[in-house]
Amino acid sequence: MKKVVVLTGAGISAESGIKTFRDADGLWEGHDVMEVASPGGFAKNPVLVLDFYNQRRRQLFEVLPNKAHYNLVALEEHFEVHIITQNVDDLHERAGSKNVLHLHGELLKVRSTRNSNDIMEWKMDLNLGDVCQRNSQLRPHIVWFGEEVPMLEKAIELTEKADILVIIGTSMQVYPAASLVHYVESNTPIYFIDPNPQISENQFRNLTIINELASSGTNILNDILIKNKRATM
Repeated sequence: MKKVVVLTGAGISAESGIKTFRDADGLWEGHDVMEVASPGGFAKNPVLVLDFYNQRRRQLFEVLPNKAHYNLVALEEHFEVHIITQNVDDLHERAGSKNVLHLHGELLKVRSTRNSNDIMEWKMDLNLGDVCQRNSQLRPHIVWFGEEVPMLEKAIELTEKADILVIIGTSMQVYPAASLVHYVESNTPIYFIDPNPQISENQFRNLTIINELASSGTNILNDILIKNKRATM
């Protein structure tokens, strides 16, 4: 069974009503990014940072997966599908995707500030004074600016083995995630789904741009991939 690796970004969750963190002016919900998404910001004002992510976490319980999420689940009937997401929501999992790797962490998890491997599920507000078993403050399980991306190596391994690469709802401007496209074999088909693509088909070999939103774009993608599979059987 061919392996399809799907890299998803904020665009796929936007259709579910999840706000993108970064506004047009570069601010995150009115905050400078370093105030709410950096170790220094957390050290300076932990209450502000915790409240920022508490609001994001609460919003998750008000939204549902959309057609694009379910279309990727449907692909699992025909391919081995692995999703590498830059999103910190759980919409892929709620839709039913079996293999999801979160590059930038997960809103519904927290971890100890003493031990980054001490990770636990967390669905309520996280407040100052909430501590791990070793009495250290808990923090959001989010990869902040200036921190290593611990799942990057695993993401690279998956991408290197992809028979087909699909990119949905990401501008490919955020690194290191944007670098993953360079790890596929040179003859690997790449499908890029975005209503306003910032790349052109001559930038990569075997690149097909589907100029659509995630939901309608994955409808087209599934038709193409399933038809191509049947044609080679």
